Amino acid sequence: MAPRRILSIWLAAFAIDRWRLAEGCARGEGADAQPLVLIAETAHGPRIQATNIAARKAGARIGTMLADARTLCPAIVAVPGDPAGDLAELERLAVWARRWGPWSALDPPDGLLVDLTAVAHLFGGEAKLLADVHHAFDARGFAIRAAIAPTAGAAWALAHHGPDRSILAPPASSSRPCSSSRATVGSAAIQGAARKGPESPQGSAPRDDDVSWMEARLSDLPVAALRLDDDVLTVLRRLGLKRLGDVATVGRDALHRRFRNRKSPSANPLIRMDQLLGRVPEPLLPVVPQHMPLVQRRLMEPIRHRDLLDTVMADLAHDMVRELEGQGQGARRLDLGLWRVDGEVIMRTLELAAATRDPAHIVRLFSEKLGDIDAGFGIELVRLRASWAEPLPANQADIEAAAQRHGTSLSAFVDRLTTRLGPRAVRRPVLRGSHVPERAQRWQPPLEPEPPSQDELRFHARPLKLLDRAEPIAVLYASPDGFPQQFRWRGEVHQVARVEGPERIAPEWWRERGNARLRDYYRIEDDTGRRYWIYRYGIAGDGRGGVPDWFLQGLYA
Repeated sequence: MAPRRILSIWLAAFAIDRWRLAEGCARGEGADAQPLVLIAETAHGPRIQATNIAARKAGARIGTMLADARTLCPAIVAVPGDPAGDLAELERLAVWARRWGPWSALDPPDGLLVDLTAVAHLFGGEAKLLADVHHAFDARGFAIRAAIAPTAGAAWALAHHGPDRSILAPPASSSRPCSSSRATVGSAAIQGAARKGPESPQGSAPRDDDVSWMEARLSDLPVAALRLDDDVLTVLRRLGLKRLGDVATVGRDALHRRFRNRKSPSANPLIRMDQLLGRVPEPLLPVVPQHMPLVQRRLMEPIRHRDLLDTVMADLAHDMVRELEGQGQGARRLDLGLWRVDGEVIMRTLELAAATRDPAHIVRLFSEKLGDIDAGFGIELVRLRASWAEPLPANQADIEAAAQRHGTSLSAFVDRLTTRLGPRAVRRPVLRGSHVPERAQRWQPPLEPEPPSQDELRFHARPLKLLDRAEPIAVLYASPDGFPQQFRWRGEVHQVARVEGPERIAPEWWRERGNARLRDYYRIEDDTGRRYWIYRYGIAGDGRGGVPDWFLQGLYA
């Protein structure tokens, strides 16, 4: 198989370019002719997220406060940033970039990764492919830097800190398989085509000579090419490690001792160096486009009355059901958008307990969310989108389907309750795999599948009612490890008539601290016939505390 080839695309001014395109400004006009920054509101005031060329020349830097930047350049124009919109646009570009490879992945906040393995020859080689990438992005209005390398880390390093259009390929004398074209990393010019060599399996472990030529080619890049956090880069620079070649001269044991407590790849230079050189794999998550069913009505005349809105809603629900039927899916989340004449947008979201294609059920649930709608001067556009859908095959009508038509289905009942009471108002308890009573169950949405059976957990008879929190009690007993004879709870003294136990429960050592103590549970009955579930926390002389404490945790019916 062909050796791995990864394309890294860095949209160097992504947020500014996106704002400029949205405003309809050409390059050098508006977005570049005057100092412009995109800001985000923080607890301490507006902070700069992106800058154009003029703002950078005026002294504005990403991450600084807007007030500080305006002391250097009072003429800076500040515009609110849109990180959510930037991410959505980056996802669309990732799907569009699959024209150059079988899959693409996000490299947030402003980059893309594309797998070019065994496809560069379709474009006439990697050099022509890079030229096509630059031409395509330039036509869309985005300035980019791109590079190709055997690993995602190396491609990212060259795109951000190497010459533009760099291609990292093994030298002609190397026995390692070569890509369809190559270039020296130290030069921005693309050099001659590489000679073909014998192929090796894709993804195989790199050999020592493979790592050595990559180290030599990348040694002049700064340590920032390792994609590390700012505080880690500061530590490396203080240690005198300013380039990748400097990091390679330090022994692995020394780096491991210095950063052994840092498990995140972005905080551990040893992990990043291994990923860059291909010693360890770097998982990448491909972008898979999903079609979200969407239907809308653009009204000839704005509507202001509720009965007209209900009619439009019913039409949209039937259109949405037809879209879902065509895809064999059912809606779990529906987003309703109402565009008013004055430009205001009203959003209502509906989450369903089970996938559905029942238009009457959808209309009935949305009708409870539209009572407080302020139509203003009128609503001119109504849009319904299924942002979450699940497979729902078309089956022959059965009892459950008949119940849904008559409004008696369990899922329809749950949906009505959650719509009226809130999304977290309806829950049901299910068993969990824990011997500790307060952890033996959890609450989950009513129609979610139950967890695996807990039949292996055999408990003695336990009370149906457990207190929200075990309450301390004062117990009188003949000996520290003997049966309780009487106890005081909530100011009342109870004489113990019958005792059964103990049932010993050990602490969960993987969750609790090392000084957690054993519990001995007793089922007791007082002289009035009322029964309780109490436990002694600890054993006298266990070395984990003083005198054992007693608690009451449950009541028997």
